[in-house]
Amino acid sequence: MKYADIIIDNKSEKTDQIFTYGCKESDIDIGRKVRVPFGRGDKLRDAYVFAVRDKLSDEVKGLKYIAETDDDICLNEEIIETCRWMKRRYMCKYIDAVKCFTPAGRASKRGKKRNPYSGAEGELQNIKHLTDEQRRVIDAVTASTKEGKSDLFLLNGVTGSGKTEVYMHVIADVLERGKTAIMLVPEISLTKQIIDRFIGRFGAENIAVLHSRLAYGERYDEWIRIKRGEVKIVIGARSAVFAPLENIGAIIMDEEHEGTYKSDMTPKYETCEVAIKRVAQHGAVLLMGSATPSVVSWNRANEGIYKKLELKERYNRVELPDVMLVDMRTELKAGNWSIFSPELLDGMNEVMTDGEQVILFLNRRGYSNFISCRECGEAIRCPECGISLTYHKETERLMCHYCGRTESVPERCPNCGSRYIKYFGIGTEQIEEKIRECFPDKNTDRLDLDTVRRKGSIERIIKNFAGGRTDVLVGTQLVAKGLDFKNVGLVGIISADVTLNIPDYRSPERTFQLITQAAGRAGRGDRKGRVIIQTYSPDNYAVTAAAAQDYDAFYNDEIMLRKFIWYPPFSDLMQIVFSSKDEKAILRGGAMWEKELKRLIPGSEKTVFPLQKAAVPKQKDIYRFSLILKSPRGKRRVYLAAIERVRKEYLSDKKAGYNVGVDVNPYSFM
Repeated sequence: MKYADIIIDNKSEKTDQIFTYGCKESDIDIGRKVRVPFGRGDKLRDAYVFAVRDKLSDEVKGLKYIAETDDDICLNEEIIETCRWMKRRYMCKYIDAVKCFTPAGRASKRGKKRNPYSGAEGELQNIKHLTDEQRRVIDAVTASTKEGKSDLFLLNGVTGSGKTEVYMHVIADVLERGKTAIMLVPEISLTKQIIDRFIGRFGAENIAVLHSRLAYGERYDEWIRIKRGEVKIVIGARSAVFAPLENIGAIIMDEEHEGTYKSDMTPKYETCEVAIKRVAQHGAVLLMGSATPSVVSWNRANEGIYKKLELKERYNRVELPDVMLVDMRTELKAGNWSIFSPELLDGMNEVMTDGEQVILFLNRRGYSNFISCRECGEAIRCPECGISLTYHKETERLMCHYCGRTESVPERCPNCGSRYIKYFGIGTEQIEEKIRECFPDKNTDRLDLDTVRRKGSIERIIKNFAGGRTDVLVGTQLVAKGLDFKNVGLVGIISADVTLNIPDYRSPERTFQLITQAAGRAGRGDRKGRVIIQTYSPDNYAVTAAAAQDYDAFYNDEIMLRKFIWYPPFSDLMQIVFSSKDEKAILRGGAMWEKELKRLIPGSEKTVFPLQKAAVPKQKDIYRFSLILKSPRGKRRVYLAAIERVRKEYLSDKKAGYNVGVDVNPYSFM
């Protein structure tokens, strides 16, 4: 007789604990998926074995027995330990952590293998001559892999410095040592480009792909290939960090600064933190790369937590692009009400005449940001979220970018009945239209969330631009994330102030990163590129540092500000979000949480802020309030323990009437 400690596949707060079951079979294994009778009716439920024991320390009354066992072992001891750690770290349930490591699909009934990139031949990769800088970086990392050290590296490499080539050399070294590797990219749109390069270098048979855009069946089959040890390299977005690889030698995070590495779904994990946990367990290295490292990461490198590496020059000594700042305030005073400055239009005409391409960047999709009544001033808002609806001309609909609700454009103001309705603001859709008007003989395309919803659309847009069939590519932040095009002569940043004016302490950092990354798409071939930045804030330190491509100047200004106002990396911010259709239930419950947290946490008068409406106070007809906690550095566990204690006290009762979500260092406070 053996005894198994299991967790139940159930989302209830009450079932989020370890249960003990007897096992009449002698070969029960840790990590196996099983079926167990549960609850008063002994209904069979899926469960996962976390531990196996030969005897019990105490007698268990009414002991139940495992009914069925799965043939495959889903979890190993490393993964189980990571799940336990995630529960503590991210305030999630056991099952939430387990689901990160297990596939949602099932095997094909026909036994057919569903390969998401079955037709991919790869881009033939000749091993490029390495620069002295690249060689020094590779030698530093491979020295650690040779010794089996769990070192953490942060690579600050300017755009076009050849970071991907460094990654491939590190992975090649890992494979030679009989180990495996995970290659993470921040955006699904980048996976195809990376996959082509990796298949060309390492062969399709050695590579698996994991990301959320795969069909369930495709994801399941890729997971099975990984689990069975049929591949050596896993490529994907943040969820690929959970790939069930054995004997990991390296995890690589490209564009480590990107906010997409922070999960916005439960569990709200930091990909970097999970990667650090996994490399420590495998004796592997973590290599994070970016031209614009996050302020927190660069601070850790300066403190010696990460080993700092740098690539200060572009590959083959190609010069960084020339950058021009255009003050749109001056343009407005001169009577130019257009979206475009004369400098930008002239620059576009010049580079396209020379046979080069243009990228235009605006981090705001749609046609107009909002529409409002000119008579009463009322903006048209989402009835479920209270947020201004964005006008999309292509569909002739208004859309809520939070809940996805769409409406037809009203002929009259819903508030006062006036017909005087006007469109305000600009989005990528309007930019695309205006470019077609200015350059009717040129091919224009758009890369944003609206154009890439269909499977394969990202690949088509990128392929057309890379092949020279598109002259102008208009896009949101998708165009600024690591895409490598050789014929881009000009990058135009339509409004550098869009992210600067977001009410978030990271706004300057995001502005600097987006401008720098977008600018880095220019001049990656043989000719020097140009960048034109249109802004109403030409003197802002984030804008001027980005224009100068000067990361150190930006970091020094930003870290001083962070230290003064006590923001990360000098603290951890914790957001507790209360949600319910019953606003009164939130107010009652939130007040109790606030009172209890202030009682449990020393010095809480400066670190626990009052309950308030969330930045998006209503979403899909559900009210949202939040509590913000500012934990001093080194006190994270104390604050999490307090939150967990309050949660157990107030959420054990089903009649609480509200839900609670906890997010540590959220990327967005919306």
